[in-house]
Amino acid sequence: MFSGVHVTFYSRDAEADRVFLQDVFGFEHVDAGGGWLVFKLPPAEIAMHPTEGEPGHEMYLMCDDLTRTLTALEDRGAEISRAISDRGWGLLAAVRLPSGTELPLYEPRHPTAHGLSP
Repeated sequence: MFSGVHVTFYSRDAEADRVFLQDVFGFEHVDAGGGWLVFKLPPAEIAMHPTEGEPGHEMYLMCDDLTRTLTALEDRGAEISRAISDRGWGLLAAVRLPSGTELPLYEPRHPTAHGLSP
């Protein structure tokens, strides 16, 4: 039924963030026309959590080894904006994109769904 998920970030400096995703994260991409790069992401999963507050959404990039990933990203010039913290369900950290947007990364300690066969 579905062929994928398309995630859109709205950025105050989209060009710098595109270069970052291309050069620092090393994400492969296609040019959708006029320099609008669309990046290939790793496999994805989605979860629903209850809230008492305003409904919303979050996006995390998942890592098998968060410490190693942060070291590699830092070596490529990424700013680590949030040091690793243990949340029980996993290890959480974040990097800052050139636009100032924070992008969370986590190493899950729970079963994951992104590797399941369709």
